[in-house]
Amino acid sequence: MTASRLVHRSLRADPPVAVRGEGIWLHDRDGHAVIDGSGGAAVACLGHAHPKVNAALKAQIDRLAYAHTALFSCESAERLADLLVGDAPGGLTHAYFCSSGSEGNEAALKMARQYFLEIGQPQRTRFIARRQSYHGNTLGALAAGGNAMRRAPYQPLLSPAFSHVSPCYAYRDRREGETEAEYVARLAGELEAEFQRLGPDTVIAFIAETVVGATLGCVAALPGYFRAVREICDRHGALLILDEVMSGMGRCGTMHAWEQEGIAPDIQVVAKGLGGGYQPIGGILVSGRVIEGLAGGSGAFMHGHTYQAHPIACAAAVAVQEVIREENLLENVRVMGRRLEERLTERLGNHRHVGDIRGRGLFWAVELVRDRATKQAFDPALKLNERVKQEAFRRGLACYPMGGTIDGRHGDHVILAPPYIVTAAQVDMIAERFGDAVEAALAGAGG
Repeated sequence: MTASRLVHRSLRADPPVAVRGEGIWLHDRDGHAVIDGSGGAAVACLGHAHPKVNAALKAQIDRLAYAHTALFSCESAERLADLLVGDAPGGLTHAYFCSSGSEGNEAALKMARQYFLEIGQPQRTRFIARRQSYHGNTLGALAAGGNAMRRAPYQPLLSPAFSHVSPCYAYRDRREGETEAEYVARLAGELEAEFQRLGPDTVIAFIAETVVGATLGCVAALPGYFRAVREICDRHGALLILDEVMSGMGRCGTMHAWEQEGIAPDIQVVAKGLGGGYQPIGGILVSGRVIEGLAGGSGAFMHGHTYQAHPIACAAAVAVQEVIREENLLENVRVMGRRLEERLTERLGNHRHVGDIRGRGLFWAVELVRDRATKQAFDPALKLNERVKQEAFRRGLACYPMGGTIDGRHGDHVILAPPYIVTAAQVDMIAERFGDAVEAALAGAGG
């Protein structure tokens, strides 16, 4: 038991207490300074204490702290929707704001189901998702996700409306001698087969992370994969939901990760980089045809939250999005992302226990292996990814570790996702400290 009365992520040890954030740095109560090398969980896209965002928060509090959406809209929510979908990117025309990525995925699932009810297709009751994915902690989002480790305790509570196909995980799943195009075709065939197994006219949507986040570790799909997925969904009249809670809002070098895939979703889920951690906020961006379906039917989305479109949360997100545009931070994400890739490759690319270095923009992961040639994973009991986190923290770097990369039990990876404001010197420092942490953790684990 811990001394704290707060239910922390571990009930056996109290975490250090953060007292101040400034730029890419966090400071704890003991005076330890730590680079926020993963932006928390790829959240703090502007770092900490950005003056424009702080000023926007204070100004909004002085004007309006809360108004229930059954009675009112508010200026900050309207402004945020205009910023995100005012020019209808990829046909996305409307926004709905909630308080987290999990809530956003719940809203996406429910809106997709309601859309088909409204247009006279009530037989559509099934969703197809991917194994080794993650869509949130609430029961609907957890059922959609394929994170075996997180699903296991709650399996009896999870809806059978969800089935799962393989992820596009070329490092481990592309067969020897199989070209990228052949691998993509095989995955498309598997998705088509699942549509046929369920009955194509029973499927509501296919849901996937555009770039898989915590569960697989920054895994982007191979070229052509999402075009094939989009074609299958269109052919069978199903929707495509893309979860960009982690990978979206500039994290991968474009405002939306799907821009790099040559397709657009019917519903996009956003969160983390939307408000940069300055307030809890998430949401969905919705295509015009889905909104038209609801408007032409019941005329309302049968879903709601007390804190949806919260004035202060939306004001923070407006300021964050304006800073990204005004400071040309997407370009910095691309330039610094290339530098981070280069530095990680220089330091760890030939390491005998580094199997893969992968990512896009400022969203990178290193997968650690016992044997580089066979890709054999370390014994899960070693908790290697957690050892890397601890060694990095000692060296003044926060990173984001995860186990169960392969199947929910085996496999280790660690994510780096620094703020979009990161400089070249800071990228070099992150890579140096991370490299030292990996080597120390491996030494401690007998690697």
